[in-house]
Amino acid sequence: MTTTIRRRASAALCLMLAGPAAALDLALPAGARLMIERVTDPGSYAVPTGAWTEGGGIPALRAEGRIARQAWRIDASDLTTLQILAPLRSQLEAAGYTVLFDCASARCGGFDFRFGTEVLQAPEMYVDLTAYRFLSARGPEGDYLSLLVSRSAAAGYVQVIRAGVAEAAPVSVSDDAPPVVSAAAGDVAAQLDAEGHVVLRDLSFATGSSDLGEGAVASLDALAEYLRANPTRRIVFVGHTDAVGSLQANVALSRKRASAALRYLRDRQGIPADRIGADGVGYLSPVTTNLTQEGRETNRRVEAVLISTE
Repeated sequence: MTTTIRRRASAALCLMLAGPAAALDLALPAGARLMIERVTDPGSYAVPTGAWTEGGGIPALRAEGRIARQAWRIDASDLTTLQILAPLRSQLEAAGYTVLFDCASARCGGFDFRFGTEVLQAPEMYVDLTAYRFLSARGPEGDYLSLLVSRSAAAGYVQVIRAGVAEAAPVSVSDDAPPVVSAAAGDVAAQLDAEGHVVLRDLSFATGSSDLGEGAVASLDALAEYLRANPTRRIVFVGHTDAVGSLQANVALSRKRASAALRYLRDRQGIPADRIGADGVGYLSPVTTNLTQEGRETNRRVEAVLISTE
């Protein structure tokens, strides 16, 4: 068995990944750069085909042959995980791939799915346990491909694993995908309805700050549209901090951050105050480690939680 690891700065290159005779071209959003590439030949990969369950774990198909793994980082991007994944899914379907499984965080199995499937290690690949999406697909000539998409406060991440064919053909991955409008109302609505909460990644806070600034915030504008379209729904903003400082100070700060989002909807968008609330839990609910700068940035967040039961 041979394993190779290569790192490149370019976001447009040709990779010898597992595949049939024809090449597969995937276009990532602008700003994408390859963080790591690892090829095992021969190797095996358990391709997830369903959500994790307590009794059965993750259902999977075993693919053998040349296994190629990549992690890509999309710098300075405020695209949601769906906005990153959806164009890639369309490209795969256009190339003749059949989607086997397509899920978002909680519907995948949350923590258990993330740690039950193969993921390249940080810092090359990053996964927010509350905000990731996964897709697996079967190619027209028997190969398999999976995509894992997540994001931190500063960047988006895409993991690509292609497996199952002994002889490889080039796969071209580039950064020339068409631009996407971020924070679409439909994406916010879908995640709120399906998962009960959504992390507002375009609310970015420096350590110790609760200032949203004077500009528009796309995710909050989308939430306002969602609430106007669903007049019986109510939400609560929950603020979170990193672990710098005392618990008491961080709880107070997290409440200020949640309140800043509330005031945006109430004062700028005219959403009635009785339909929105705000609270904070400080550093008591991290989604990743506080030992790194990127982890602390990710933990500084505001979530919108749907509290309606109908």
